[in-house]
Amino acid sequence: MTYRGRIAPSPTGLLHLGHARTFFTAYLRATEAHGTLVLRNEDLDPHRSRPDFAVAMIEDLRWLGIRWQEGPDVGGPFVPYAQSQRRERYLAVWRQLLAAGFLYPCACSRRELARIAEAPHESGQHESSSARFEADETPMYAGTCRPGPGSPPATGCDAPAGVNWRFRVPEGEAIEFEDRHFGPQRLVAGFDFGDFPVWRRDDVPAYQLAVVADDHEMQITEVVRGADLLLSTARQILICRALGWNPPQWYHCPLVLDERGERLAKRHDALSIRSLRAQGEYPENLVGDL
Repeated sequence: MTYRGRIAPSPTGLLHLGHARTFFTAYLRATEAHGTLVLRNEDLDPHRSRPDFAVAMIEDLRWLGIRWQEGPDVGGPFVPYAQSQRRERYLAVWRQLLAAGFLYPCACSRRELARIAEAPHESGQHESSSARFEADETPMYAGTCRPGPGSPPATGCDAPAGVNWRFRVPEGEAIEFEDRHFGPQRLVAGFDFGDFPVWRRDDVPAYQLAVVADDHEMQITEVVRGADLLLSTARQILICRALGWNPPQWYHCPLVLDERGERLAKRHDALSIRSLRAQGEYPENLVGDL
């Protein structure tokens, strides 16, 4: 299949130096493969996404020299390229997973989950084999609402609103994949990560479900993104498997760290592409020796 890559920024803040390195890597890999690069606006969260950030991210990506062949600004065969306009597609995937018995409702609040995560555990906190790359901010789910063995699957629900929906992982099963940068990866379900949300109680599809649905429909053959999403890759492989879809290939980029050794975030305004542009930086200085 012809190479199809994607860059998928979220308009919840200004893009920073770490985004520049990762997105330029995706651009280079698509260019070297004589393939297609897709820009997807991941404006899934209605509470945090802002139109001015969406405008800024397109301007900053073009300033870096990145060019794409499909996207919200240029169109393409898989419109729309903004997640906020793709809700019906996500609902169809949610219904398919529910009918197949992979989902269950979870009534736990964020406060309850945080309290459980802070409680002492006899065996201590599991550390992922990929923990040196991982910056997953979601605590391991304790399984409070998980149905017991032999329980019937959740049925008779026409819409996901009002409750969190979690994907039941196959505990103890190793999820293995070859990362094209870091090499072989092995993550164990129920040990490195637990049951994860695919739909939020405020009726917003979760990241894991949305990106799997979009990457499949847009025929993405390789996902290039930051190493903080290695655990997400294992989760997304499970969703693909549940739906009978072949997952894309994976290329995770090393994280850009600040002076304290912490990964960059959108709160690092001084290292935003917009701020660095204003300071007179050149694009080639930001992308380094990629």
